[in-house]
Amino acid sequence: MKPTEIASNKNKEKGKRLSESSIKGLLRRMFSIHADTASHEEIRDRLLSGGQITGTNMCVLICAMAIAAVGLNNNSTAVIIGAMLISPLMGSILAMAYGAISNDFRLTRNHAVGFLMQIIISVAISTVYFFLSPLKEATSELIARTTPTFYDVIIAIAGGIAGIIGQTRRDKANNIIPGVAIATALMPPLCTCGYSIANGKWDMLLGAGYLFLINAYFIFLSSAVVLGLLKTPKVRELTEGEWKRLSHRMVRNTIIIVIPSILALISIVK
Repeated sequence: MKPTEIASNKNKEKGKRLSESSIKGLLRRMFSIHADTASHEEIRDRLLSGGQITGTNMCVLICAMAIAAVGLNNNSTAVIIGAMLISPLMGSILAMAYGAISNDFRLTRNHAVGFLMQIIISVAISTVYFFLSPLKEATSELIARTTPTFYDVIIAIAGGIAGIIGQTRRDKANNIIPGVAIATALMPPLCTCGYSIANGKWDMLLGAGYLFLINAYFIFLSSAVVLGLLKTPKVRELTEGEWKRLSHRMVRNTIIIVIPSILALISIVK
């Protein structure tokens, strides 16, 4: 091979490598979640303040549940959307995800207890409302919250990713959080559970409770993954044994939760 041909081939190979690296760099910049990330201290303050169960958050929770109950009872989509927008339930889930990924299990436990209290209060309020309400018939909005499928898993995962990305930006003023609140409905399924208890409709209770579990769990899981990618500071490092037990537990829980939704989707398709 002539020297000119050898040089030409080398230039072609060099150009190809430069082109590939530029494409990879472009794709990396396009999909990077690190570019405009807030500081770790600011992210921590945002997520933990959003997960508080005292003061304004609890007052807003009660108002959101009352609005959702009236909206579901009267089959009003606009009212239900309003309740989803002001509900503080997602804040507790994101706070739990932060505690889990930072290996601060005391923090995770505290917010999990607070989240459980929010669930109990929400279901209790909606149960009392529907018990006293003269409108006993299940509306289409109520029934729509009782048949979860694997599509709801996809929505919860995508919503959790979008929600935590929105909360970790330097400029928090965006339309991500309201959109996630509407897409990954947490308040309406809980409200439907209250309707089911008040009217003895246990099949609806099972479906609505499962939909709420799907949304809450996969928002938590996807948020924790994103926080891990953002290199959230750890309170302490896990031992190899602790990491294996935690990983196995997460995989087991995910499989258990997702299987019924897949079966439901298959039955609907058939």
